[in-house]
Amino acid sequence: MENEFTPNRTTLIARVLSMYLLVTGCGFMFSEEYFSEMISHTGSDPVLINLSGMVHFFIGMTILVIHFQWRNLLQVAVTLLGLMFSLKGALLIAMPELTLQTGGNPAQKTWIMALGFISVGIVLGYLAFFHNGSKHNK
Repeated sequence: MENEFTPNRTTLIARVLSMYLLVTGCGFMFSEEYFSEMISHTGSDPVLINLSGMVHFFIGMTILVIHFQWRNLLQVAVTLLGLMFSLKGALLIAMPELTLQTGGNPAQKTWIMALGFISVGIVLGYLAFFHNGSKHNK
C-alpha cells in the first residue's frame, strides 16, 4: 500500500532514468573525445554491440512490462523512454549493420547529445522529484 511519502512506480522509474540521463549527458560533455569515438563505432566488437543491444532491450522491456501507462506527462515520458530503449536494443540485436551505419552521421555532435540528455534528464528529474502531481501517478 502506497502512502503520500512512498513514491509510486512511475516516480521511481523516472528518478532512476533522470539520473542516468544526467550522468550520460555529463559524460558526453566532459569526455567528448571518448564519446565521439564511441559514436563513430570504429573498431566495434560484434559481441559488445550485441551485449549493448541486450542491455538496452532488457531495460526497455522491463520498463514497459512494469509500466505501460499514458495518463499524465510523467507516465508518458517514462513509457516513451522504455519504448526507445527497447527499440534501440532490438535494432542493435536484429540489424546491427544498419544501426552502426548511423555512426558516421555528422549530425551526431557530442555537445548536442550532451545537451539533449541533460535537458531531458532535468525535465524528467523535476517531474519525478519536485512536481506536486507526481504523487498521483499510480
